[in-house]
Amino acid sequence: MSKLVSATVFKATCRRVIEQMNRDREPVVVTKRGRPVAIVSPVPAESDIKPVCGAMQGSVLGYDDPFGPAADPEDWRPADGTRPADDHADTG
Repeated sequence: MSKLVSATVFKATCRRVIEQMNRDREPVVVTKRGRPVAIVSPVPAESDIKPVCGAMQGSVLGYDDPFGPAADPEDWRPADGTRPADDHADTG
């Protein structure tokens, strides 16, 4: 359960609130006129932080043509469901 603190009290006792938050490892909700305006939460332990670099390593099973189109252009349709006009059609 998060602790609620008014913005006025938070401003006056910011350091103490942050120290207690870090001890308790519980977020603090800062309110203004009874409405939440901010959440102050402790930084996760370094062991809980997952690295971003390499997160997707090994997830691609195979890719035959990395420079080719991702899909056949004939498979694409506009959002309204109509076919796009043929660029080579005779307008004549």
